[in-house]
Amino acid sequence: MKKVLLSILSFLVGMQVLSPLQVAKLKYRIKLGKKLDLDNPEDLNQKINWLKFNSDTSLWSELSDKYKVRAFVEKHELHDILVPFYGKWNRAEDIEWDTLPDRFVLKMNNGCGDIIVCHNKKELERGKVERYFQRLLKKPYGLATGEPHYSKITPYIIAEELLDCKKQPIESSSLIDYKIGCSYGKPHYILACYNRTAKTVETALYDLQWKLHPEYFIATSHCLRAKTLLPKPANLDRMLAIAGILSANFPEVRVDLYEVDGKVYFGEMSFTGLGGYIDYFTPEFLLLQGNKILLTPTL
Repeated sequence: MKKVLLSILSFLVGMQVLSPLQVAKLKYRIKLGKKLDLDNPEDLNQKINWLKFNSDTSLWSELSDKYKVRAFVEKHELHDILVPFYGKWNRAEDIEWDTLPDRFVLKMNNGCGDIIVCHNKKELERGKVERYFQRLLKKPYGLATGEPHYSKITPYIIAEELLDCKKQPIESSSLIDYKIGCSYGKPHYILACYNRTAKTVETALYDLQWKLHPEYFIATSHCLRAKTLLPKPANLDRMLAIAGILSANFPEVRVDLYEVDGKVYFGEMSFTGLGGYIDYFTPEFLLLQGNKILLTPTL
């Protein structure tokens, strides 16, 4: 039934008959099974949605842009954590293949889960990749999830260095993503995601002392309970410091980092984790985190 309702919602979004706020309310009801309370928001999901429509989001679009956010990171004298950058293109057919190294990553500047990993350029089906990104460039990202700040991002393709997954604390089929939830410069939790596939990812929740908290996590069809425990990151203190610096002026934001070959790398900043429909945290944990977010109307 949930899939049917989401399909209907997607159709209505495509017809452009719903406002972003209406989309958010319907999506929240379908995904989480209850009404979105924006008059008295309490938990993390409610406050993320409140911030979407009642706070100053003027920087959200810029900092959710995986290319433009690099300038923000450099502004805070953290250029050393940026993944080496190879180029950006407005059209898939403009990708300068000859300038790219043998190994690289291609992705959208405004998307999620759209990464093309190239381990050997000679074996890459360029035509197939170009058609893939042509479709993504036309996709109005953010409309179907009630995230209006994404609609203000001009979409394009970016290329970065391929970080070596084999040079991480444990063996993982993907980069280990350390997602640090913050509020006004204070980190509160770390969600570690690894062994990604097209449909699933292993997930584990840690506190700032790197203590595992399975009691606050709910396994879903996408976010699986981690099978392998992660050792404490060698650079945990620096990662928390970086997250604090980058989140200093925001009531809620998630700073995503990597640790490869003993070095910290920046991933992205997300102001609307899972769109504001997080279903992998328990109600207790969502309320715990929501209580840490101070809301101040600015519109």
